[in-house]
Amino acid sequence: TDHCPFMWEQKLMGKDDFSKIPNGHPAIENRMELLFSEGVNKGRITLNKYVEVACTNPAKIFGMFPKKGTIAVGSDADIILIDPKERHTISAKTHHMNVDYSGYEGWELTGKIKTVLLRGRVAIQNNECLLEKGYGKFVKRNKVSGMI
Repeated sequence: TDHCPFMWEQKLMGKDDFSKIPNGHPAIENRMELLFSEGVNKGRITLNKYVEVACTNPAKIFGMFPKKGTIAVGSDADIILIDPKERHTISAKTHHMNVDYSGYEGWELTGKIKTVLLRGRVAIQNNECLLEKGYGKFVKRNKVSGMI
């Protein structure tokens, strides 16, 4: 489902009744590296398809294209730089999400995001956030018409 960081103890509320499990799965921090490692690096999708499904199509679906989802004059310059060969292991001990577990605990990935640019400014460098609180900006959605 969506990224929704409930603590493990909260998830256990539904151990005897599925309807009491808080919905959601904490994975937003891992999704780009998971898709790169399991998709691009394993030859399941091309780099162009990676950009399409991770960036361009979501921006179109949510009515934010071309402000988001493309590198073009007038667009926001939201860019990730990936070391395609760096290996790393997903762990709740090292992630930055406000949750005490990972559904991908122990997964070995190849491809590590080293730098994140937000509106052309370095936001993340080597796992460290360099932006001050409040730098985020509301992006107004446009109407979406037609098929993506």
